Amino acid sequence: MLESDGTIGGPLRSLARLRRARNRRASSYDRSGGNQDYISVQPGETVTLLEAEGAGCITHIWMTSACQEPHYLRRCVLRMWWDGEPHPSVEVPLGDFFGLGHAETRNFTSLPLAMTPQAGRGMVCYFPMPFSNRAVVSLTSECAREPVRLYYAIDYESYVRLADELGRFHAQWRRQNPCDGISPAGMSLDEYQFGGTNPSGEGNYVILEAEGWGHYVGCHLDIQNLTRVDGPNWYGEGDEMIFVDGEAWPPSLHGTGTEDYFNLAWCPSEPFTSLYFGLTMPGGPNWSGKISLYRYHIEDPIYFEKSIRVTIEHGHANRRCDDYASTAYWYQVEPHKPFPPLPPVEARLPRPDE
Repeated sequence: MLESDGTIGGPLRSLARLRRARNRRASSYDRSGGNQDYISVQPGETVTLLEAEGAGCITHIWMTSACQEPHYLRRCVLRMWWDGEPHPSVEVPLGDFFGLGHAETRNFTSLPLAMTPQAGRGMVCYFPMPFSNRAVVSLTSECAREPVRLYYAIDYESYVRLADELGRFHAQWRRQNPCDGISPAGMSLDEYQFGGTNPSGEGNYVILEAEGWGHYVGCHLDIQNLTRVDGPNWYGEGDEMIFVDGEAWPPSLHGTGTEDYFNLAWCPSEPFTSLYFGLTMPGGPNWSGKISLYRYHIEDPIYFEKSIRVTIEHGHANRRCDDYASTAYWYQVEPHKPFPPLPPVEARLPRPDE
């Protein structure tokens, strides 16, 4: 007789599996019993939001915040450490961690991340984050003048012991502002958008570079269109190239264009969101201004044994000089390769709208 162990099927199948755990929560509730259920984070201050001992797994994070200082979602930085490691496994500006760049919020829903009404002010994360003996979550404000009012709840499970095969959650923010490209002066639009070759992947924008054993589970990519051309100013045509375990070019994972990697097509210009991919900010007329796209490899994680380098062209053959930023999400064993230094706050702020 065939017998199911409950491991095959969609995410709801595992709800029937009985497990032994205790539910815990770290939150900003008013300890006096009143209704001031928030903390006030002063400029330059770092606050610890969670410090958990023993084995466990963060299962849900909810936050909302308010601040009178512009772009505070890029000025505030979330960091997370697992099991006493010296370097954070998560180091991402607050708004970017929850799936949207440019220090803005928008209503959107995906499986692991969401921003909820009004105007995306409720920020939600469902990425599981296991740890074997300790977890620390902190928030640092690099605002210049104004305090940040932060409401939060971090739910986690507590266990006697963590299973050996579980990787640790990682998230990293990067930016290249602007990308190294070429001027369209003296070229036809068709030549600029579609000409040239890239036979090596050199000069691609790097979304993630990690070493160890793990799997990449997705990113969001945030672009500000800085290029000026006469005619359609499409920001895409950049192929993703994902190099696994040090493989040479061409990589085994080579795509066909920017919107194609994000499961979109034909130069989209309207917002769209779904469980695993979407276009939360489509830009303005003629694809001007700010764009934000996401793709989460929940059903199709990309595995690596030794290393991974996730890259994408900035325009075909890396010809465009737009502002690129990204947040990558992945799991791996510790220790991880220390991240490049997070850019100072002035280098994280979004450009003005043009």
